Amino acid sequence: QVQLVESGGGSVQPGGSLRLSCVASGSIFRFRTVGWYRQAPGEQRELVARITMSGSTDYTDSVKGRFTISRDDAKNAVYLRMNSLNPEDTAVYYCNRVPGVNTWWGQGTQVTVSS
Repeated sequence: QVQLVESGGGSVQPGGSLRLSCVASGSIFRFRTVGWYRQAPGEQRELVARITMSGSTDYTDSVKGRFTISRDDAKNAVYLRMNSLNPEDTAVYYCNRVPGVNTWWGQGTQVTVSS
């Protein structure tokens, strides 16, 4: 059974930084595009960053220049470095393949940005 475990969230002030980590229970990311998603209260889950097997990255406009996605296939892991956080970044953050596999969603990690 596939498990995705996200960690690294927390509460930060505007302008702060966090680094999220996601570890998979097996080599499910290998040779696949992987992404970070987020879901704010009352909103649909959205893809904010993705990285291909070759390392090419893409970001939603609202996080470009602030977030950086990376991966380590040897560790079955994907990371999201988030800088210059603002209250609009408050959400639960999840990792998954792109497109997401419905049965693989983990618990996510909460990110709260407020003063």
